[in-house]
Amino acid sequence: MSIAKFGSSVIAVSIGALALTVAGPARAGGLILYEVGTADVALASAGYSARAQDASTVLSNPAGMTLLDGKQVLLGTQMLYTDPSFSVDSGTSPELGSTSGGNPIGFFPGGSGFYTQEISPKLTVGFGLAGNFGVGLEYNDDWVGRYYVKKAALLGVSLLPSIAYQVTDKLSLGVSLNAMYGMTETKVAVNNIVAGPDGGLKLKDEEWGFGGNVGVLYQISPATRLGLTYTSQVDLDFSSNAEFSGLAPGLEAVLDSRGLLNAEIDLGIKVPQTVMASVFSQIDPTWALLASVGWQDWSEFGRVDVSIESNNPVSLTTDAPYQDTWHGALGGQYRLSDAWLMNFGVAYDSAFQEGSTVSPAPPPAGWRFGVGAQQLVTKSFHWGAGAEYQWGGTLDVNNESSVPVANGGRGNLVGKFRDVQTLFVSANFGWNF
Repeated sequence: MSIAKFGSSVIAVSIGALALTVAGPARAGGLILYEVGTADVALASAGYSARAQDASTVLSNPAGMTLLDGKQVLLGTQMLYTDPSFSVDSGTSPELGSTSGGNPIGFFPGGSGFYTQEISPKLTVGFGLAGNFGVGLEYNDDWVGRYYVKKAALLGVSLLPSIAYQVTDKLSLGVSLNAMYGMTETKVAVNNIVAGPDGGLKLKDEEWGFGGNVGVLYQISPATRLGLTYTSQVDLDFSSNAEFSGLAPGLEAVLDSRGLLNAEIDLGIKVPQTVMASVFSQIDPTWALLASVGWQDWSEFGRVDVSIESNNPVSLTTDAPYQDTWHGALGGQYRLSDAWLMNFGVAYDSAFQEGSTVSPAPPPAGWRFGVGAQQLVTKSFHWGAGAEYQWGGTLDVNNESSVPVANGGRGNLVGKFRDVQTLFVSANFGWNF
């Protein structure tokens, strides 16, 4: 194989790695979580924009802050566990081996914190801190898809200063600034071709992005209210110098001669805009019904612009085949006593990749089932716990390489993520002043 083809192979690997950075394992229909340790875990997000029963409404619908008296604090904690183990099929290039890669996710922590303060009977302000975008994965070094991805992390933490105003007895409006701190890291193996261990490529960056959330809450009657929340797109302008390691001498020389050894790679990520509409209805003193429908703009997120800037420029664009997702949820609340409230819900989210073929970073959609309880301990303190089970089914992977492994390519990666399941366990603690 010529030196020029060595260089082309490495460039292709780096582009593939970047495309997979944004295809990390997902919750809901994509990478945006409804679960941040609040009661929404137990409700499977039913009533998300209309519930407004605690300070987490800063995130779900800032207009709901007008229903909260005095000063309120809510802290949410959670842990998820998932094991999307990969099953290698016969279509995988034999040179890649047969190692499935182990559990790339395992346990993953999460949480949130919220504060609201009533300024006047009509005006309320609040602040939120929540990590509800992205998640990460890391495979074993020798797994069959190592030339596609070894590690992919994409995380966003939002700071949410918020304000809400009660326009009339029935209508409230709220807005939040979404200041998101984004972090990304990708590692991918490089095919050295020569005998010996693989080389490696690492990309890492941290950036701020800004957007806004707008909420509307309408009280149809004392027992029934509607909520609508719009979350704007947030642009995270990641860029990183390509950090290569362990390259074969010929490979390193051609990259250096082209100015690509420390090439700067730009990646524009668009956190999708979303819309959520919800209803909360207190049917009688014991039962309440909650429901939600939502939309997330993943087709825009999937247009990933990648460029390598160097003395010998190479520009490529990857148009990832993502599609918009839809969400529906139905849940209920049952009051056992003045102190205890039971929560439960079920939801369905559509997939953000067409058909059954997905990247080697599985994006499970499908069904979610939640259950939990809240206890009012005193007038000023309450706590709750919840669990949610997600079922993503079996996901097919069929990635083909135009260059054989023996010639420096990534090879064909064919297989399945079987019975993709995720379990959330959460607890939250609230104080009223």
